[in-house]
Amino acid sequence: MRDLLPDNRPALVLAPMQDVTDLPFMRVIARRGGPDWFVTEYFRVHPDSVPHPYILRSIRENETGRPVFAQMIGSDPASLARTAEQLAALPVAGIDLNLGCPAPIVCRKNAGGGLLRDPDAVHRLLATLRAAIPGRFTVKTRIGHADETEFPRLLEIFRSHGIDGLTIHARTVKDLYQTPVRPECVRKAVEMMTCPVIANGNVVDTATGLAYLAQTGAAGLMIGRGAIRNPWIFSQLRALFEGETPFAPSHRDLLAYVCELYDELARETRRFIPESHVQRMKKTLAYISHGLEGTFEYEMRRARTPDDFFRICRGHLDHDTPLPDQPPQDSKLFCGFGGLLGVRA
Repeated sequence: MRDLLPDNRPALVLAPMQDVTDLPFMRVIARRGGPDWFVTEYFRVHPDSVPHPYILRSIRENETGRPVFAQMIGSDPASLARTAEQLAALPVAGIDLNLGCPAPIVCRKNAGGGLLRDPDAVHRLLATLRAAIPGRFTVKTRIGHADETEFPRLLEIFRSHGIDGLTIHARTVKDLYQTPVRPECVRKAVEMMTCPVIANGNVVDTATGLAYLAQTGAAGLMIGRGAIRNPWIFSQLRALFEGETPFAPSHRDLLAYVCELYDELARETRRFIPESHVQRMKKTLAYISHGLEGTFEYEMRRARTPDDFFRICRGHLDHDTPLPDQPPQDSKLFCGFGGLLGVRA
């Protein structure tokens, strides 16, 4: 992965988010500056699985010009090796293994973050995958399952298998998204690993991103929910890295983004049901609405039809007032950044 890093600044990566970071979302984000590379939603892998056709489109039909890593999640080494070989035959930048998803349904299957309960199993799995993957092989992890004291052992395992990159969401699995991130754990990884380390976890704006880099020395940032709310965050950070003034979006810019995302997702829906599409968009608007004044979020929760949706969006967003830099400090986007900016988490 080192060869993908920009020469004169930290790398910027869009985090894989299930049911969010699909091909339409990649297109919309790329038009606003976009990351240096993408990571797909995870391919669920088990003995009877085949790579999901819709997620495959994020690889086969990616016209953004940015590399795409294919991410897998699972616990069966033979199945993961088989799927990795299939995915490596596609135009991917590499294969990524998810060791960080904290969703209970995933962890109960000893996949994602659930695997971190058994470092020996992680060790065996990485050995199998390293042998099966001819190109770049990266890992996205948390700093442990229950406690950060588990992290040094995990780092030893990651280092021993010569992975090409490590992305760290600096919370434990049990932390979910509710606690401060621990930048000191990312710094420890930077000092110990021979591969590039990417820092992940609650980068909600450029200030928190710059603080995270300063405290960790990481080779780059992976941004998830913050990029849903602010799709310009990658271009803003690039501008700051280069000593330029970043783009300051207005509410009307946000309206154009929401409308474009609505249209892109609708175009990709095989059986378009207007009311169902509005419900899908409302999940995205739950992130976008944080920090906006007035009753936008309250009204959007009650939207049922496309007419409701666009009436509410235009009523609240069709003006040139600049958007706030940050979501409110008590929002689910801002949760957990006390360790970076002195904010009470």
